[in-house]
Amino acid sequence: MDKKLYLSDTDKKLGGICGGLGEYFSVDPTLLRLLLVILVVATGFVPGIIGYLIAWAVIPKKPKI
Repeated sequence: MDKKLYLSDTDKKLGGICGGLGEYFSVDPTLLRLLLVILVVATGFVPGIIGYLIAWAVIPKKPKI
């Protein structure tokens, strides 16, 4: 089976990135959101926010079947 990363349609708070990563890696998205907040605070906000926005623009939406 070919596994692909998509933004989550069902488990999203802002862009669906953490939900999509959680589905892809079979990890709880809440844990990923917590790690993202820690990363954003540790990097001084701007790099983490820019990284999130880039991921939001690059990761495709799940195609409707």
